Amino acid sequence: MNVISRSPKYLLMIALLSGAASGSLSAQTQDAPAAPSADVSATAYLPAEKVAGPEIKGIISARSGDKMQVTAADGSKSVIQIDDATKISASKGLFGLNRNKLAATSLLNGLPVTVKTLQTGGGLLASQINLQNKDLKTASMIHNGTAQGFEEQTAATAALRGRMGEIDQYNVKSTTNVNFDTGKAVLSAQAKNDLCAAAATAEGMSNALLLVVGYTDSTGDEDFNQVLSEKRAGRVVNYLQQACGWKPYRMLTPTGMSEADPLASNDTAEGKAQNRRVAVNILVSKGLDGL
Repeated sequence: MNVISRSPKYLLMIALLSGAASGSLSAQTQDAPAAPSADVSATAYLPAEKVAGPEIKGIISARSGDKMQVTAADGSKSVIQIDDATKISASKGLFGLNRNKLAATSLLNGLPVTVKTLQTGGGLLASQINLQNKDLKTASMIHNGTAQGFEEQTAATAALRGRMGEIDQYNVKSTTNVNFDTGKAVLSAQAKNDLCAAAATAEGMSNALLLVVGYTDSTGDEDFNQVLSEKRAGRVVNYLQQACGWKPYRMLTPTGMSEADPLASNDTAEGKAQNRRVAVNILVSKGLDGL
């Protein structure tokens, strides 16, 4: 049989050992560093919202890549970006198009539009572009050179030219002079080459227009020279459009200046030869230059 001692001395020893163990454990618990709490906070970076911008009504006065410039009735201009999400719509019926969304290629110069925009860090972005079928038909006819009757073509060209006439300040990029024989309005082979070269140069410039001005020397009376200068200018315009492929809607109204603005003195044969000329000026509106 096992006998357990219960003497006071024995009990005291057990109590002391028990207290020491308990104190040691308590000390270890107090001295141990607390486990770091988990950091569950996080920063969320959300894309900036696109704020609704102004609704803009006007005429497309320039196109460059994914941007277009719209000129309002008061002359103010807005540059608006177009992206894949931009909705371009017109009413049904044009050339059999029975759809709400048109391609961005439908946005031609001279086309009246209403644009709903979004304001972004980079400027205005078009969310919705609305246009009228009759306006798109006119702009498309001029742009593609489609012959739909002389009167219709003339009216469409005149309408667009009238809009361009509102732009009254230009940068002259270059001037090509072609010369004529005395009293004549016949283009030489050299003149024809120079005209098509000038048209090719202008074609490589964004938003370029041509202004054609005819002149004479001092030979002949005032009335004769006025008619002759206009005839020379008209002959140049016809050649630019028919042989060089220059579009009518990119041509400002030609004019004849008779004996005005001579390049040289009319007192010599050489000077008169320089003055019998038509000047073909390549112009870009200051408001559109560099767009």
